[in-house]
Amino acid sequence: MAMSISLLEYLEWEGVDYELLHHAWISGSMRTAEAAHIPGEQLVKCVVLEDETGYLMAVLPATHTVEIETLSEELGRDLQLASENEIKDMFEDCATGAIPPMVKAFGYEAVIDDSLQQCKEVYFEAGNHTELVHLSGEDFSDLMADTPHFQFSHHV
Repeated sequence: MAMSISLLEYLEWEGVDYELLHHAWISGSMRTAEAAHIPGEQLVKCVVLEDETGYLMAVLPATHTVEIETLSEELGRDLQLASENEIKDMFEDCATGAIPPMVKAFGYEAVIDDSLQQCKEVYFEAGNHTELVHLSGEDFSDLMADTPHFQFSHHV
């Protein structure tokens, strides 16, 4: 599977400079960071949550785990993990488990963990298990500027 068309069109529309890094097929964010020889703190992952209100994408570093209760309390929602089948339907041009965090490309609500605010460089799945998008931390912050952020994860 190639880079997500939705992601590609969004990055081109925004005029963002990015680099596409290729790596061996691998699943799992920490294993991806190891295979690509990048710090896990700089690899951004997306966890898809849901409740009766709809879907929410939690954006955080690969080295962290989402605290669903913290998110639920902060947002006044009753969040739980979305099922794989739901995620497949939501992101038709992405491989399962390779969801890019560029929420505007896909039209979903999101929150960003504060731990990403310090990153000078970020990497994230390109919608497949063989490519990572590399952006400056500044460009990533600009693209996610309208997305709420607070601390909702912890290092594992």
